[in-house]
Amino acid sequence: MKLELPLGFGMALAQNEAAMKKFESLTESEKLAVLQKTHSVRSKQEMQQLVSSLDAQSAVE
Repeated sequence: MKLELPLGFGMALAQNEAAMKKFESLTESEKLAVLQKTHSVRSKQEMQQLVSSLDAQSAVE
């Protein structure tokens, strides 16, 4: 299944290579859960924080 990334999420992800790699490594259901979170984001800063949280997860592993 091809997932459609929200524009703001895709742009923020493109600016954070570690977060992009983490997102690519997620299962389809994990990706859907992250994408679901994007629907509650109300600003560019919140989107960057969401993407940074992916980067933080990859640093822990």
